[in-house]
Amino acid sequence: MSSIARWTDLRRFTPARVGLGRAGNGLPTAAHLDFLESHARARDAVHSALDVPTLQAALAPEPTLVVHSAAPDRPTYLLRPDLGRRLAPDMVLPTGRSDLAIVVADGLCATGVQRHAPPVLARGLPALRARGLAIGPIVVALQARVAIGDPIGAALGARAVAVLIGERPGLTAPDSLGAYLTWDPKPGRTDAERNCISNIRPEGMDYDAAAAKLLWLVGAMFDARISGVALKDEQPAIAAISA
Repeated sequence: MSSIARWTDLRRFTPARVGLGRAGNGLPTAAHLDFLESHARARDAVHSALDVPTLQAALAPEPTLVVHSAAPDRPTYLLRPDLGRRLAPDMVLPTGRSDLAIVVADGLCATGVQRHAPPVLARGLPALRARGLAIGPIVVALQARVAIGDPIGAALGARAVAVLIGERPGLTAPDSLGAYLTWDPKPGRTDAERNCISNIRPEGMDYDAAAAKLLWLVGAMFDARISGVALKDEQPAIAAISA
């Protein structure tokens, strides 16, 4: 088998750009145009916006609250990550006590959140409640970064918070969802104090596997009362939660 054929054969196993060939010292026209299209999709994903009413309908009958970060618009959000970590000054959340707060945030890819957050929660929430966890209303956060879960969790009196957020788009994954878990959320928590489930999408970690991982990590977090680098992912090989 020629070297070109071997490289081409690898395309069956990965969406990565391998075996593209060349035209002189550049890419063939088809490969170059495909790259430009993927790059444009990734850029568009960064500027995508959540359709909040449609998202709320997809999450029904779960109650939802809508909040906004301190970033007033998308350009400011992209230029000032710090504002996306804080709630807008006029945001007031109901006080209370719960075991787990769930935040669905647009992040850097609202498209991924719109598509993937509802099916993950549809699988995960019943299993979490079956564990006896009290879960408050789902908070939909706009122009938000991961750390916005800390003031939200603290305001809701939650022992832990799970933030489902759009991940930074890539050339082969423009609609990926991530989930970040933090024990004892409060302003000032660092990323080292969070656990992350990444690449949630049908072509990556599918919904059943993501819900199972979420359930295991939340259980381990409540057992040990820690999260982040102190909490190791030692989930055994078990069947994913059934839809």
